[in-house]
Amino acid sequence: MATGARRRMGVEERREQLIAVALGLFSHRSPDDVSIDEIAEAAGISRPLVYHYFPGKQQLYEAALRRAADELTARFVEPHEGPLGARLLRVMERFFDFVDEHGPGFSALMRGGPAIGSSRTGAMIDGVRQAAYTQILAHLDVDAQAPTPRLELVVRSWISLAETTALLWLDGRRVPRAELERQLVHDFAALAAVSAAYDEGMAQVVRRMLADEPADGMFADLVGRLLELPQTA
Repeated sequence: MATGARRRMGVEERREQLIAVALGLFSHRSPDDVSIDEIAEAAGISRPLVYHYFPGKQQLYEAALRRAADELTARFVEPHEGPLGARLLRVMERFFDFVDEHGPGFSALMRGGPAIGSSRTGAMIDGVRQAAYTQILAHLDVDAQAPTPRLELVVRSWISLAETTALLWLDGRRVPRAELERQLVHDFAALAAVSAAYDEGMAQVVRRMLADEPADGMFADLVGRLLELPQTA
């Protein structure tokens, strides 16, 4: 019986394989806890061969982080169609898909990466946050170069809240994920509404947010829940 020879990978193909393998391992454990030997074993190659393609673990981590950052950035892309509340809910669902898939890796990433981290990893993380910020402003029909100070505060605070919520959820998953996705959409509406009470520019933004919101939409759901709060004796 003839046996097929193992196909030799090209340089870029092998690099892509190592990035995928490393990202898979980093998704289940903190990058600090993953060794080059484990990456080599999972890829089916020798440890020296890993170093042939990447000078060290930091460079491989950064390549895997770039892949994850690009994927996470893409999760915030949403067509500008339909009510804003429904759009934000779809974004949060995809965001939590990513968090669910990359658990420990996401946690390590948002807490500053591995101990061998560098300024480049921090820049990549900031790039994801900036991309999310730009996407949200676009959904609000606001030029990313000229948001009002209060609007910038609302959007950046909400992005930070989403990160913190996801990290806390990963620590035991004690609150149903679907509830948190909806709650974060409501959090955005609440942050905007409170700011609107202090600033006419934000009031205009909120009016636009509500203009296309249906009676059974996400923002109306928040109002309904508040009206149904039980009365105290």
